[in-house]
Amino acid sequence: MPITTCVFDAYGTLFDVGAAAAQAAKEPEHPALATVWPAIARDWRLKQLQYTWLRAVAGRHCDFWQVTQDGLDWALEANKVTAPATRTRLLELYWELAAYPEVPAMLAALKDRGLHTAILSNGSPAMLDAAVQSAGIGDLLDKVLSVEDVGVFKPHTRVYDLVGQHFGCARNEVLFVSSNGWDAAGAAGYGFHTVWVNRAGEPLDRLYAAPQHVLPDLTKIPELA
Repeated sequence: MPITTCVFDAYGTLFDVGAAAAQAAKEPEHPALATVWPAIARDWRLKQLQYTWLRAVAGRHCDFWQVTQDGLDWALEANKVTAPATRTRLLELYWELAAYPEVPAMLAALKDRGLHTAILSNGSPAMLDAAVQSAGIGDLLDKVLSVEDVGVFKPHTRVYDLVGQHFGCARNEVLFVSSNGWDAAGAAGYGFHTVWVNRAGEPLDRLYAAPQHVLPDLTKIPELA
């Protein structure tokens, strides 16, 4: 069946999760970030994801804002950054993450072809709404779907079920795009056509399924839909 619906992970896929640390490091009020901000960005993201997986396995769900704060606290302690004002600033900036440069044109091309577009994210509705509005892409998305509707983080199948429930489409009508290899694998195992956006050139995850496509960025997504 032809692709009718293109669904995107949010953080790291449409929105640059390293942008908060990079921006704060440029501000003179946060000198401790000058040399360690790349490590903080990396550790923050890693712990954020690890905490979603562990909470899903343990059945201890909370919203994504909580794991975002918890991940940052770990990253700051690991990198010996102690200023409360720096923590506050980093969290503020997470609500204003920049979209990657190719995102608006890519989404517009999909809409011009008559395809449905959506976000499917671990993010809470408030966080996702803020990111979408900050990036100015709200008019290019038909729906923003959050795991809060099912109370468990990706890659649980109940999360991927949200796409069919909203759009009424079959699994093989969906092109799912994520910068997370494990998410692309989870979606592939679920039955979606999948793209892993591998910006960092990482090895393929050894999991139960694999994405059909691997791209360095989002530019060529309309060619696959």
